[in-house]
Amino acid sequence: MEFQLIALCSASLLAGFVDAIAGGGGLIQLPALFLFLPTLAPGVAPAVILGTNKLSSACGTTYAVMRYSRAVPIAWRVVLPAAFFAALFSYLGASSVRMFSPQAFQSIIIILLFAVAGFTILKKDLGTGKRRVREGIPALITAIIIGSFIGFYDGFFGPGTGSFLIIAFVTIFGTNFLTASASSKIVNLITNVFALIFFILHGTILYKIGFIMAVSNIIGAFLGTHVAIKKGSAFVRIIFIVVVFSLIAKLVWAMFSP
Repeated sequence: MEFQLIALCSASLLAGFVDAIAGGGGLIQLPALFLFLPTLAPGVAPAVILGTNKLSSACGTTYAVMRYSRAVPIAWRVVLPAAFFAALFSYLGASSVRMFSPQAFQSIIIILLFAVAGFTILKKDLGTGKRRVREGIPALITAIIIGSFIGFYDGFFGPGTGSFLIIAFVTIFGTNFLTASASSKIVNLITNVFALIFFILHGTILYKIGFIMAVSNIIGAFLGTHVAIKKGSAFVRIIFIVVVFSLIAKLVWAMFSP
C-alpha cells in the first residue's frame, strides 16, 4: 500500500511540473491513478478515479495560476471571457457525448496535433519574441469564440485541450509561449472548478488520497512555474512540442490497442 501511494504522489508531482510548464499533466497522473488506485481502494469506480484526479490537478493548477499571475503579464480582458465560455461549453460538450462517439474524431484530432507540432517546429520564432498582445472588441469576440469551441471540445473529448489553448493564444492573440501557458492555466482552472463541483455533488472523490496527491501536485507546480519563469518562452516552447507529440502517441496507441 505504501508503494502505491508513493507511486501516485510521484506521478502527481511530475504531472504538476509538466502541466505548469506546457499542459499535459493528465498524461502522467490519470494513467497512474487507473493503475494504482484500485489496489488502494478495491472496486473503485472510474468516476471516482476521475474525480480524485480532478481534485489533485485543480489544486496544482490553482497554485500555478497564483504564481504566474504575479510574474507574467496576462491579458485578463481576453483570458477571462475565454475561460468563462469554455466552462459553459464544456458542459454542452459533455452532454453531446451521448449523441456522438468521441473516438470517431480521434484521427482528426491527431492530424490537428501534428499540424500544431509541425507549425511550432518550422516557425522557430513563434511565441518567443516580444509582441503586443491583441485586445479590444475584436479580440474579445475572438476570445469568446475560441473559449466556446475549446470548452466544448474539452467536455466532449479532452486530450490536447491545453495544447490547443496555448497555440491559440500564441498565434491569434500574439502572446509568447510563457504568457500563453499562464493564460491557458486560468482557462483550465475555471473549467476544472466547474468539473470539480460536479464530482463533489455526486460524491465521486476519495478525499484522503486526493488531498495527499494534491500536495505533490502543488510541489510539482511550484517547481514547474519556477523553471518556466526562469527559462522563459524558448524553454516552454520545447516542452510544449514534447507534450504535443506525447499526446499524439497516446491517441495513436488508443486507436490501435485492443
